[in-house]
Amino acid sequence: MKGHIIFLGAALLFIGIFVKLSPQGKGSYNDKYLSLLGSPHSPDLRKEIAQRHRDLMIFHKMLLGRQRTDPEGEPLRILGAEPPPRETLTCQDLSDLSAIDYIGSGFTKLVLRGTLLNGEAIAIKTVHGEGNDVKNCVKAYGDRVGCHRLATYKLQKEIALMQILRHPGVTQLHGQCYVNSEPADLRVTAMLDLGSPLEMIQLLQAPWEERFKVCLELVRLLHYLAHSPLGSVALLDFQPRQFILVEGNLKLTDLDDATNEEISCRQDADCALTFPARSFAVACSTGGTCMGANEKRNLYNAYRFFFTYLLPHASPPALRPLLQDIMNATGDLRFGIHETLKAFEDVLSYYKSGMNQSWTQDLREYSAQKGFRINETTNDFRCWPSYNHQGCLLSMHSATEAAQFCSSHPRCWNFMIGQQRTWTGRYLVSFTSGGARLIPEENSFVYVKQSSDNGSHDVQNIQKG
Repeated sequence: MKGHIIFLGAALLFIGIFVKLSPQGKGSYNDKYLSLLGSPHSPDLRKEIAQRHRDLMIFHKMLLGRQRTDPEGEPLRILGAEPPPRETLTCQDLSDLSAIDYIGSGFTKLVLRGTLLNGEAIAIKTVHGEGNDVKNCVKAYGDRVGCHRLATYKLQKEIALMQILRHPGVTQLHGQCYVNSEPADLRVTAMLDLGSPLEMIQLLQAPWEERFKVCLELVRLLHYLAHSPLGSVALLDFQPRQFILVEGNLKLTDLDDATNEEISCRQDADCALTFPARSFAVACSTGGTCMGANEKRNLYNAYRFFFTYLLPHASPPALRPLLQDIMNATGDLRFGIHETLKAFEDVLSYYKSGMNQSWTQDLREYSAQKGFRINETTNDFRCWPSYNHQGCLLSMHSATEAAQFCSSHPRCWNFMIGQQRTWTGRYLVSFTSGGARLIPEENSFVYVKQSSDNGSHDVQNIQKG
């Protein structure tokens, strides 16, 4: 907690700089901001800075290419890329932020939360001056200004990649700010989507459908990265912590360790992809690069960090053979990203169709009450995994499937189908025990188990109020 307070204090001081300085408007990449200001003491540090500067200039040229127009006045597009959405936030918005709070910090960057004048909350990403990236550099070279500039280029690279890699699975850049407060002091801030960290323990407690959604969105992102405007892009630091959830959707938020360079090679032996538990052979092309290494690296990391934990656990029985095929094929890298995406889309289609289940439960065993919902405050029926951890709220394809579930649990006597649906279009169905009360609600149906020889829960015993 003490460390967080220190980070926040430093961050507030940093943000305060923008209040005192004249806002320079929306930041952009140009020679003024990219020039090598000053001259670091160490030749090795100068070499590192120069290399990162050259890499950044490649992205800069691509961004300038987006801004050029053809003779008809229409923007020229990079093949395979969508035009970037207009960025609206500027340095002035940064200086007007309120309720600034610490979110987290990593090797290079510090992430804060702030509130705009319109009440919208955003994420703010800056260089972490006390992070290990800068500290290790200072320890090696003894040049804090040069080391801060070196780390700043990593953030600038990330900003450029967010502008070039336009995909729903990449965090949206809402604005940026560049300020030169001193001749050798370049301060860069990115304003981004505010999301929540991807917590694998929480995901494991979520319904399977939500876990599958995370994996499907990851595969769609990796398919895009394999054919991006930069070519095939690999995430060298592929970890769940590099992702966030924004309104329930998976977003890649750390891109500074992304690369579009394939591994160089002279022979096939140079192309071995080695992971903690496996290694894979990759062919060396005549051009001297390992063919498809970036795509394979991403896919296997998706398997070992995401699929292994999220796909098989509590999955619908009818889908388990398909999911096992995906697990086997990606775990052995027999599937490429094309085949993997198709397999995921096939699973989604089959799941949305109801999986060709022949439900044996007869709905005539339930009395349907239209225009009512169940008062769940007195419900003591629980199931897992449930969308509502205080009750039993599940995704169902139809009322017949819901009846099948309810009839298989002795303590379940009623279920309600309303207007809520999941992202797949399936119904969210609430299951309850006996003794519930019905409350009027248009377009909802309550199904109440008819009385039987061993029970007395028929519709006449359900009070309406």
